[in-house]
Amino acid sequence: MTPEPADLAILSAVYTVDARRPWAEGVAVRDGRILAVGTADEIDGLTGPGTRKVDLRGRMVVPGFQDAHVHPPHAGLERLRCDLNDAGGPEEYARLIREYVAAHPDESWVLGGGWALDHFPGGTPHRTVLDALAPDRPAFLTNRDGHGAWVNSRALQMAGIRRDTPDPPDGRIERDVDGEPAGMLHEGAMDLVERLIPPVSADQMQRALLIAQDHLHSLGITAWQDAIVEADTLAAYRALAGDGRLTARVVAALWWERDRGQEQVEDLIQRRASVTEDRLRATSVKIMQDGIVENFTAGMLQPYLDGSGGPGERRGLSFVEPETLNQCVTRLDAEGFQVHFHAIGDRAVREALDAVEAARKVNGPNDHRHHVAHLQVVHPDDIPRFSTLGVVANCQPYWACLDAQMRELNVESLGPERVGHQYPFASFKGAGARLAFGSDWSVSTANPLHEIAVAMTRVPFDEPDVEPLVPGERLDLDACLEAFTLGSAFVNHLDDVTGSITPGKLADLAVLDSNPFAKDAEPIGGARVVLTMVNGQAVYADPKVSW
Repeated sequence: MTPEPADLAILSAVYTVDARRPWAEGVAVRDGRILAVGTADEIDGLTGPGTRKVDLRGRMVVPGFQDAHVHPPHAGLERLRCDLNDAGGPEEYARLIREYVAAHPDESWVLGGGWALDHFPGGTPHRTVLDALAPDRPAFLTNRDGHGAWVNSRALQMAGIRRDTPDPPDGRIERDVDGEPAGMLHEGAMDLVERLIPPVSADQMQRALLIAQDHLHSLGITAWQDAIVEADTLAAYRALAGDGRLTARVVAALWWERDRGQEQVEDLIQRRASVTEDRLRATSVKIMQDGIVENFTAGMLQPYLDGSGGPGERRGLSFVEPETLNQCVTRLDAEGFQVHFHAIGDRAVREALDAVEAARKVNGPNDHRHHVAHLQVVHPDDIPRFSTLGVVANCQPYWACLDAQMRELNVESLGPERVGHQYPFASFKGAGARLAFGSDWSVSTANPLHEIAVAMTRVPFDEPDVEPLVPGERLDLDACLEAFTLGSAFVNHLDDVTGSITPGKLADLAVLDSNPFAKDAEPIGGARVVLTMVNGQAVYADPKVSW
């Protein structure tokens, strides 16, 4: 029987990420699914009078990218607020804050963020600078990685934070030499002020998500795992999925409240069950096990170095006590949840792996696909455990370089040996671990092509002359594309229907303006996405490109 003709036939270089047929000359789509991949003649043979035929000469089709760790609601809200992400330093921050305050006289708070730690000595801006820019209202501006907030004196006063206010167990109040709060709140100390901020309205949260979705689609991203989903963001996702405005496929990683215990599992089960909309699942739970290196809260096996190069007293934090973590992960695993860990330091990575191992001993093997995100410093002894335990290495490749933040805030406190243990991508792959890539946007760019460029070179994307960070951990282009497509689809439990251009799978595709595998091609960081498709329908098309 002759099959029904394709709805859409695309002729181009097609990189399938399917080991059975890595390359093709075209792809045919019918009813939102991939009908066939093959030669130009084979694809032409599947067309009919109603088939739309597109010849994308010189371009390359790839599976839609999937971001395994991203924060769209937060990123979208930053774009609606005082957005400092693209500013170049303190002078530009001051200009943008001043302009925002003047343009929003009726807002009771000055909210926003995106400033970079390396633009301030020690990564800590001072309250007095913000007092001059926003003297009459409380201000709360998170830094680019979301692990700290710059606040003014008004915000400190409203929260009752004074010289004698103790640090919370999971954070730190930065202080002047005389003990007065300096205006920088690290980790859990942010909550002292953040709990006073008026809640985001449902309409504003939905607007933020739509802004973020448009941006991610413009970069070829068709699916993602949202790494922190609380009640308000889950409600926004459900609203968008319910009326068809959610065009991406999303896995919501429900937030684990570290000041609660296993009693919250029942709440998480109920939230998971409440999600019945198409393209949305709430099957993952996010546990943040430590902080970051820059503020000394990443959990380390050995102490951070002090200013003289010797061991200091700080080893970072374990937000969940290891034995409690073992019990909680075992319970979540038994209830069918995937666990999405945040672990930056080598101790936190080990604690996450230990927790999965504890769950395996009690519950036996399963296909939940637990994963550890960030993985900045990993002890070599723990690298083989990812494969042994079936834990996915969820990597953020844009950070794997000696950028300004790394050079100014990390290298000295880690020391040469641990600097060499950072972002061991090739070692993971060599040890048989599965890799997935994510951006952590808006902490850094959401552009997969720029992130892949860093993973391949281990140098900052915008500083090509900087020496590479642990060059032996570079990945080739094939490995990077697989991590950003099939690898992340595996984490999202979407690899059976997406992640490769394979007949029968959904037609979630991205088109690059060039083929980075070509002999005369520019590096992939110079390429751009010109078309993104979900279910064979365009969700982004470059207006300058006809297709």
